Amino acid sequence: MRFLAPIFLLLATASPVFAHDIPADVAVHLFLAPKGQTLQLLVRVPLPALRDLDIRERGPGVADLPFLTRQLPDAATLWISGFIDLREDGRVLAAPKLVAARLSLPGDRSFVRYEAAVSHLHGPALAEETQVPWPQLFADFLLEYPIHSATAKFAIQPRLRTLGARVVTSLRYLPPNSAERAFEFEGNPGLIVLDPSWYQAAGRFVRLGFRHILDGTDHLLFLLCLVLPLRRVKSLVLVVTAFTVAHSVTLVASAFDAAPTAQWFPPAVETMIAVSIVYMGLENIAKEQPRAWRWMVAFGFGLIHGFGFSFALKETMQFAGDHLPASLLAFNVGVELGQLAVLAVLLPVLAILFRWVVAERMGIVIISALVVHTAWHWMLERWLLLRRYEIEWTAEGIALGLRWFFVLVLLGGMAWFLRRNKTA
Repeated sequence: MRFLAPIFLLLATASPVFAHDIPADVAVHLFLAPKGQTLQLLVRVPLPALRDLDIRERGPGVADLPFLTRQLPDAATLWISGFIDLREDGRVLAAPKLVAARLSLPGDRSFVRYEAAVSHLHGPALAEETQVPWPQLFADFLLEYPIHSATAKFAIQPRLRTLGARVVTSLRYLPPNSAERAFEFEGNPGLIVLDPSWYQAAGRFVRLGFRHILDGTDHLLFLLCLVLPLRRVKSLVLVVTAFTVAHSVTLVASAFDAAPTAQWFPPAVETMIAVSIVYMGLENIAKEQPRAWRWMVAFGFGLIHGFGFSFALKETMQFAGDHLPASLLAFNVGVELGQLAVLAVLLPVLAILFRWVVAERMGIVIISALVVHTAWHWMLERWLLLRRYEIEWTAEGIALGLRWFFVLVLLGGMAWFLRRNKTA
């Protein structure tokens, strides 16, 4: 047994080595800068996001910095370059070269500016005797990709969602002949063209609008209640057109900052969207025949739904580049294509249902009641959320509210005039 003594002594004095769990929230910072024949990618991630690292402590809560630093090159390949695709004029770039890798203290501010980040990565490493807990450290990397020209069109497809349960990435692109572009996105945003042409931006926003209407359950339920009792093509076209025009008005207005920016406004809009579904469902139940001015109701609620569309659009306008008008138009086109796709499926299904399964009037009542039941719960939940916000009326907010009030009065007057002429 005497020969086992050195082994027990080694185990007793060795620093503990262990792995760690997936972090809940991870903030990633990227700089992308084309320089001559090289594209530089600077990356900062919290050290706990690199989960395959072996963590060793020199003391309770004190990181073994040399041991961690030696693992950074492999971590850069496994967790960073392996999950980021870069393209030059549509061509996927070859694997990068790791130029520098550093551990940084939690108070380090070098990634505020590109120049400071480059200087930091080329500077000296942390002193070995630095006392810092390992979960507070950052891992910084400088990667270089070979390119043909710094003025080419570049795109990036980050897939960094694997770094944590929730990953938010801040990306700053520094083209050689124009101003810096800033992006912020959550999870995996897909392919991002950093300086898109108008048709690239339009294509992205058409797809975005199409997906948004298909993913928006509340918008789809409102559309269902809106067209459920309509059988004449003329009435159907009038109602859907009124809804489309209305939500386009508020969507465009919001994109140009003509909507309230207070924190209570989004939950207020979401509550009103639920109210609109409840109202349309109850009207379907109470009225056997749809009212002639149903298109006016569709227009009024369409204004509210347009604000709802704008909340999704605002988060993605950063991908429009210099093509805001084209992107707005494309998003609207995508929404309308989504609506047409839904109606193309919905109307034949309703026709078959009311002909072969259930009487039309009974079917309308049953479907509307189910929708009202769902929307009623949404309305109560959203109202409880809205009540948590304190509504403060500033001079700017009152002025904006008055402008929207006069717009609504003008639109209401026009609707009344059209209805009067139609019935005359």
